[in-house]
Amino acid sequence: MRAVVFTEFGGAPELRDVPDPVPSVDGVVIRVETTGVCRSDAHGWLGHDDGIALPHVPGHELVGRIAAVGPEVTRFRVGERVTVPFVSACGRCPECADGNGQVCRNQTQPGFTHWGSFAELVALHNADVNLIRVPDELDSGAAALLGCRFATAYRGLVHRARLQRGERLLVVGCGGVGLSAAMIGVAVGAEVIAVDIDPVALERASSLGVAHTIDSSGLSESEVLDAITSVAPAGVHVSVEALGRQATMRLSVLALAPLGRQVQIGLFSEEPVIPLPAIIAKELSLHGSHGMPASDYPALLDLVLSGALDPARLIEHRISLADAPAALEAIASGDRSAGVTVVDIA
Repeated sequence: MRAVVFTEFGGAPELRDVPDPVPSVDGVVIRVETTGVCRSDAHGWLGHDDGIALPHVPGHELVGRIAAVGPEVTRFRVGERVTVPFVSACGRCPECADGNGQVCRNQTQPGFTHWGSFAELVALHNADVNLIRVPDELDSGAAALLGCRFATAYRGLVHRARLQRGERLLVVGCGGVGLSAAMIGVAVGAEVIAVDIDPVALERASSLGVAHTIDSSGLSESEVLDAITSVAPAGVHVSVEALGRQATMRLSVLALAPLGRQVQIGLFSEEPVIPLPAIIAKELSLHGSHGMPASDYPALLDLVLSGALDPARLIEHRISLADAPAALEAIASGDRSAGVTVVDIA
């Protein structure tokens, strides 16, 4: 098969021919239709994930059809169209038994613990626990994006923070994850406020239904908080920090109303300082989100199939597998286009 491979961290990724994967006894091999290009893929390529062994194939957001099944797979067959959470659960540990496969202690992650979906074929493990059937009519790019950014945002907002219709949601950072969160907020009936330094990203947010946008470039923290207060005088009910930066995490917390809920999705390269006095005084709660187990996908899929949420609207570029190395390098260099890139393979 053809796959994008890198042999050293930060070294040039290349499209080359490599051996086809074979399914594990409880796994499958997927012929990839489309895969997303995510900032997490760039972090892995740069060596920020100590679980990656070289040489390596990145990619963890995918949709495709089953090409081969292992002998212990009972719920799926060759030819079915499926996606998968980027965290693949084992189905046997205490976390999985409680329905929390997204924090499985034995988890595997395509593109991290083993070769990923920047390839014509990808192996996935524990198929009966992790695969999600995808209707033929759903756009392949939209389906691929459900594997990581939309599932992570959905779980953070709906399952963790319990965002309700009519509440005010603040989204700090309008990259792919932030815009996914904004779209989910709009879909569930929240009043969404988006903050970013990029006017193009904010324009994109407005086009996706965000009620209020705030350009924070050149503004102090107090000035941004004043701008948020002008549309949410008592503070916001839920906030999402999608960048992984000290200043934006602090802003996200300080903008909350009493009893507000902070959802932390952005990943930090260094341990942040959390504004604990505000958390204590206003009895705020802090929620992480590490993806979503396959068992919780039906409600997200229903929202997509109803038309209330259309992940395809977030797609800015559709490229070929041959263009994937350059896309990976671009996102690693800090490219923050107001949308996402997907790779169409099959």
